[in-house]
Amino acid sequence: MTVYLAWTSEDLPDLEGPWHEARLVAPGLVAVDSTESLSAVYHAIKWSLEGEASLIVVPVHQTPKSRGMAAGTTRWLRERTARQPPGANIRGLTSSD
Repeated sequence: MTVYLAWTSEDLPDLEGPWHEARLVAPGLVAVDSTESLSAVYHAIKWSLEGEASLIVVPVHQTPKSRGMAAGTTRWLRERTARQPPGANIRGLTSSD
């Protein structure tokens, strides 16, 4: 299963799509867990929006650092993604590199 983060410039409706759960984590920002491809998730969200709303969808393979998200978001992400290895920085290099 893959976690995807999707941001849109439009308010998100109640989403139904090829995922197990969709979680609103901040205004315009949703996290979904799905066994489907990035393209399938992107298009399901795109088709739920009206007009020409901006949209970006990205897979999340490691637990991201975040602040100010909806209650429970960090736990939800930790349960579904790998934690960053100790000593790794954002580019994936260790402190000794």
